[in-house]
Amino acid sequence: MEQILRTEYPRPQFVRAEWMTLNGVWDLAFDEEIYDQKINVPFTYESKLSGIERREFHEKIWYRRTFDIPETWKEKKIILHFGAVDYECQIMINGNMVMRHVGGQSSFFVDITDFLADRENELKLCVKDFHQELDIVRGKQYWKEVSEGIFYTTTTGIWQSVWLEPIAYKHIQKMRITPLLDERSVKFSYEAECSQNCTLEAAVSFEGADAGSFSVSLKSRKGEFTVKIEEEALVCWNTVEDLAWSPENPRLFDVVFTLREGETIWDSVQSYFGMRKVSVENGRFLLNNRPYYQKLLLDQGYWPEGLLTAPSDEAFVRDIRLAKEMGFNGVRKHQKVEDPRFLYHADHMGFLVWGEMASGYSYSGRLVEDTVKEWMREIDRDYNHPSIVAWTALNESWGVLEAAHSKEQQSFCKAMYALIKSLDNTRAVIDNDGWEHVETDLLTIHDYESEREILAKRYGSMERILKEQPAGRSLYAGEGCYRNEPVLVTEFGGISFQKDATEGWGYSTAVSEEDFVRRYRDVVQPLLESEYVQGFCYTQLTDVEQEINGLYTYDRKTKVDPELIRKINENKLED
Repeated sequence: MEQILRTEYPRPQFVRAEWMTLNGVWDLAFDEEIYDQKINVPFTYESKLSGIERREFHEKIWYRRTFDIPETWKEKKIILHFGAVDYECQIMINGNMVMRHVGGQSSFFVDITDFLADRENELKLCVKDFHQELDIVRGKQYWKEVSEGIFYTTTTGIWQSVWLEPIAYKHIQKMRITPLLDERSVKFSYEAECSQNCTLEAAVSFEGADAGSFSVSLKSRKGEFTVKIEEEALVCWNTVEDLAWSPENPRLFDVVFTLREGETIWDSVQSYFGMRKVSVENGRFLLNNRPYYQKLLLDQGYWPEGLLTAPSDEAFVRDIRLAKEMGFNGVRKHQKVEDPRFLYHADHMGFLVWGEMASGYSYSGRLVEDTVKEWMREIDRDYNHPSIVAWTALNESWGVLEAAHSKEQQSFCKAMYALIKSLDNTRAVIDNDGWEHVETDLLTIHDYESEREILAKRYGSMERILKEQPAGRSLYAGEGCYRNEPVLVTEFGGISFQKDATEGWGYSTAVSEEDFVRRYRDVVQPLLESEYVQGFCYTQLTDVEQEINGLYTYDRKTKVDPELIRKINENKLED
């Protein structure tokens, strides 16, 4: 078996010097614990890069591998990390069950120190997936073995990186970073495992120059402090906007956190942040206090050889670069919690991201519980990334199919909005993207109309926008009503254009490159020219399996000249 590793650091927003990847070749067993397969982790058995590429359902699979702990780690706690495992798993170290985790999207970790032996250690996972149960957080994974329509190949088991980390018994557990752009300050909220004799320090820098520091004597495990960005270090910046992170100027500050006790350094963590502010005021979406037009792409985060798992770290960079070259400034990550490495590159390259949890399809108490837990873990993990400017709680009433009439399901939509706001009040939150909004910061609409004249009339006035039902669904449900939210068309287009042997579908069909460019212009230009629309999200970045409605093919080959797409997005294409 060819060994393909994802070896980049898996948690780039909270970096320690020592770590060990457990990606690579593991033993695998289907259904019963008979290890007769090898698999390349973190690729699932359904994918080509796993070395297996089998698409039949297995509701239970087993993983096994061994590892040794370096001698220098023996006096530290050993933490085992999983980027994501779909859907439910039990983790065993040397025959001892150390953790059970439910949810296929969120990252998790466990302290395995007390279960380790001086000799070689055995790690096993028993993973259960529920392929045909519709009330789990499943996203675009289909409940049939052969994908069709808008649903794709399922994902079973480990699909993001696995790794080990040694930490001191006194250490920094968590650090939440909140930029305060208007105050030219940054707030750090910490959790630490320490004694009252410890000191926590933060040293902020920009391009190597000191930009602020703070030191606090810890009186409890949790607390917060604020660091003012030093004017002397930033004399070239005359305004608040000069300081800010944006897609056009992705300025990032570095920060080093140090936990010490006297002369003893217990822990050191490197991170970064962007001075970025998202707000909605007087019916306008603002980035850094200025109106900002979002030109987004729907991004499913699928690759032909890795499915939900990117084949390499460079694959994230390539997708962002392709989108920016076409004049887009961000993506709506669709029905997937993306690998933190993607967010790291979005932060550094200047690229907006709408974060979105995978949805279930049928409403139940189980769906509510799993969705809430996954969202809490997702926001906790990715809060510090400046590229994320919005959270999408639900999509097109998936999981709340009776939202138009069910008060229970309307309450769930409203509760998800409130939950996310309670965890993160620094970003826009959309309760139910597409239609049947109950409470939302943005009025988002899904509209696959392909005729320019119809779109121009539809978005020519607020009265017409609120009256129309593009998908046969009302824009608001229950007590929801228009409260001057900014309007964005967050799914549209989806023009099918077959460029290779792949057959499939789209929401309309182009027969040539010239026809595609015309059709693309027909759906984009009415939105750009509407005084009421403040952004859009085109469907989609690439083809995915049977959907051939991407601007690129599934393997990221061009369909039309990217410069033509850019000119249309900038409303500069001449007739």
